[in-house]
Amino acid sequence: MIVADSLRQFNCLRIKTFILPAVVQANVMLFNAVLLCESAMKKLLEDVIGIARRAGVGILDVYDLDDFGVETKADNSPLTKADLASHEIIVAGLQALKLDIPILSEESDDIPYSVRRGWQRYFLIDPLDGTKEFINRNGEFTVNIALIKEGVPVLGVVYVPVKDVIYAGQQLEGRTVFVERAGSRRDIATRNLASRLNGKEALTVVASRRHGGAALEACLGVLQKRFPKIESTNMGSSLKLCLIAEGQADLYPRLAPTSEWDTAAAHAIVNESGGLFNKYIDKDVYQKHLYNKENLLNDWFVVKSNS
Repeated sequence: MIVADSLRQFNCLRIKTFILPAVVQANVMLFNAVLLCESAMKKLLEDVIGIARRAGVGILDVYDLDDFGVETKADNSPLTKADLASHEIIVAGLQALKLDIPILSEESDDIPYSVRRGWQRYFLIDPLDGTKEFINRNGEFTVNIALIKEGVPVLGVVYVPVKDVIYAGQQLEGRTVFVERAGSRRDIATRNLASRLNGKEALTVVASRRHGGAALEACLGVLQKRFPKIESTNMGSSLKLCLIAEGQADLYPRLAPTSEWDTAAAHAIVNESGGLFNKYIDKDVYQKHLYNKENLLNDWFVVKSNS
């Protein structure tokens, strides 16, 4: 009996001595690796926020001028000195991070698909989203920077230069999504649609300030049959998606052309805030919206708050 007890104690000691340190060491290494990843992602998000802010300064420098240097691109969209200044600042800033991640920008979109299709990760940027709003001086323009991983936006920063407001989110390590105003950050989340369905509160639909048409009118007609109360608001740039992410609006049906750089950064923020961003196929038929297609135009899509 004494021998058996001694053996059990010896075996237990042996487990504690030889096995537990190995387990603890492995767990410590894993814990440190997780902390490193989280630290790296937090640093990357802060780095991208800093780059977006610097780009915003470049934009506002042009905003104060009488002459924006407006040109017309091949697709008939306007191009200003601010677009180009922001583009140069962002590209230089991302390259300075030395991450060896490709960059696709609205102002350098001539990279062939034969090259792009091999990208597992890349930065997708719109240096000045809402150029027409910039030209009209209504303040509804943004700087958009996204990190795409395997077709999905996993980090996004949207900066509103005129108001000095940041929307940001990332999903690679934990959940981070917030808005920053006047130096103060708070977490954001979409609101629930349940109270809109029962008519207690109005459904808020946000739409483009410049793109509507028959398809949108038909969509609103269908919504009016399902929701007792509907309010609508119009806004430029990716701010429409940010309103949903922040819980200030419920639905954004985009039934008109956009490009991938228009939506990617805010798409990441919507994802992390609990919203849904899906490609519209047909009535009540949706698919996952992915990036880095051969054609860089987005399909029609619908963004909505948590249902």
